Amino acid sequence: MKSQNYNNIIKTLKTKGFKKIEIDPILESKFILQRSGENFRKYLFSFYNSDAQELTLIPDLSISSILSYAQSKKNSKEKVFYTGSAFRKSYNKNKVVIRQLGLEIFSSRNENKDDKEIIDTSITILKKVGIKNAKVKIGNFKLFELLIQKLSIPERWKKRLIKFYWNSKYFSELLKRLESNLDIDPFIVAGDHKTYLKMKKENPNKIIAGRSYREIIDRYEKKINDPRITKTGKQSCKIIKEFLKIKCTLKNAPEKLNKFYKKYNLNISVGKEFFPITNFKQNNLKFEFSTSNGRGREIEYYTSFIFSIDIKIKNKQKTLISGGRYNDLTSKNLGLRKIPAVGAAINLGVYE
Repeated sequence: MKSQNYNNIIKTLKTKGFKKIEIDPILESKFILQRSGENFRKYLFSFYNSDAQELTLIPDLSISSILSYAQSKKNSKEKVFYTGSAFRKSYNKNKVVIRQLGLEIFSSRNENKDDKEIIDTSITILKKVGIKNAKVKIGNFKLFELLIQKLSIPERWKKRLIKFYWNSKYFSELLKRLESNLDIDPFIVAGDHKTYLKMKKENPNKIIAGRSYREIIDRYEKKINDPRITKTGKQSCKIIKEFLKIKCTLKNAPEKLNKFYKKYNLNISVGKEFFPITNFKQNNLKFEFSTSNGRGREIEYYTSFIFSIDIKIKNKQKTLISGGRYNDLTSKNLGLRKIPAVGAAINLGVYE
């Protein structure tokens, strides 16, 4: 990105009340792994210091920025921006260093207002750097969660589908299992039930493979009391697949979604509060809604509103800005207090 454009972005952010902060390029690995699991490790550039403490280069700038805010123990709303590089092994096969400029609103009180400020600021930045044509893609993860909660499937499967929504490949595998029940072997089920009956007679505090008999029994009883049923599983998969294909202009999104929910008697109603953009008539900008926006990324923590802005460079569509709301990042992923937050990242290397 040209230096003049970069300076215009900085000036715009300062004018809108965002203050610059410095980002620590290194984190303790525990902040990434303790909640996100060891599966995340393959993405990290980690190492040990002289005190045998495992550290990692930051794989995501938002994590470092909100971690710093959380550790400061502030509670007041704060608007910040920063620049830096994220290091992630599989983000791009040819490029593992991602240069970004990020903007965030922490301890967000009025979510609709702050979501709108982030998207409006992003659109203003487009104009300031001289971009005349762009596609603004909007989604909302909360719509998917609402849908799943209305389906007639076991509770454990609802949690599983919500958790792996972002992982397109594994999510597809889950749908196949839910749709057909072909992964259920009657001989294995019979064997499991025998084991269950035996364990019921044993000391419930006995430990096996790191879990008590009581935990194993409770988990098994949840399965037999709330089983997968092929008929309802097949219907639920049909609804999910149809939902994930919804794509339309942002202006028509509430009407199209409500028509879909009504078709399947799901008792869900979508209003304007799900969409932070109110002015659809902005020159050379195309506003698109998609229920699948954001899926397929390696690392995701968005809880509701999500967006991306694509521009054409040498006849190829590239994402210049992306972001959304991530209210649960600190509590679910970092093991800290909950901090409502929304933000966006500008890809400074998009022209490279």
